[in-house]
Amino acid sequence: MSRVAPVRWAAEAIGTALLVGIGTGAIVVAARAGGVPQPWIALAWFAAVAVPVFAFVRISGAHLNPAVTLALAASRRIDPREAPWYIGAQVVGALAASGLVLALLGNAADLGATVPAPGQAALAMVGEATFTALLIASVFWLADRGEGRGRHRLWGPPLVVGISTEVIGPLSGSSLNPARSLAPAIWSGVYTDLFLYLLVVPLAALAVAAVWRPVSVDRLDRGPGRREPS
Repeated sequence: MSRVAPVRWAAEAIGTALLVGIGTGAIVVAARAGGVPQPWIALAWFAAVAVPVFAFVRISGAHLNPAVTLALAASRRIDPREAPWYIGAQVVGALAASGLVLALLGNAADLGATVPAPGQAALAMVGEATFTALLIASVFWLADRGEGRGRHRLWGPPLVVGISTEVIGPLSGSSLNPARSLAPAIWSGVYTDLFLYLLVVPLAALAVAAVWRPVSVDRLDRGPGRREPS
C-alpha cells in the first residue's frame, strides 16, 4: 500500500459527499419548493458529478461510485486490493452527505431516496442497467485514453448522469450508484426495492468490465497506463 493511498481514499470520501450532497440536496430543495421541471434536476446532477470529477480526478481517479470502482477493479484498471478501501470511503462520504442534507434541509422527498415508480420495477431495472453500462463505458473511455486536451473527456460521466436523470429519473430516480441510493435510504428509512440499486447497478458495471479490456495497466498508480492525450 503506497503512502499516498489514504489521500486517495479521503478524496473519494469528499468527492462522493459532494456528489450526493449536491444531487440529493437539489431534490430536497425542489420538493420543498413544490417541485421543479425535471431538466433542472438533471442539471443539478450533471453538476453534482462534474464538480468532484474535475476536483479529484488527478488525486483518486474520481470514481465516486462503488459500481465504477468494481468495474475498474474487475477489468484490472486499478489494483483490486484497493477496491474495498475506495468503496468504504465512498459509502462514508455518501452517508455523511445525506446526514448533512437531513440536518440542514429536512426529510422532504425522503432525502432523494431512489424508489421505482409504482408498478415499474422491471422497467426501472432495465433503465438502471442501461445507463449504468453507459456510465461505465464513459469512465473506461476516459481511463484508457486520458483526459485529452482541455480535459474534454472528463465531461463524459457527468453528461451520462445528467441525461440519465432526465430520461429515467421519473421511472427509477436514476441512481447508477449504490452509495447514492444506500445513504438516503438509511437516513430516511425508505428501503423500497433498494436491492434493485444494490444488485442491478453493480452487475451492469461488471458486465461492461467483462467485455471491455484495458489498453494497458499500471497497478502501482491510480489508473491505467494511458495513451498520450489527443
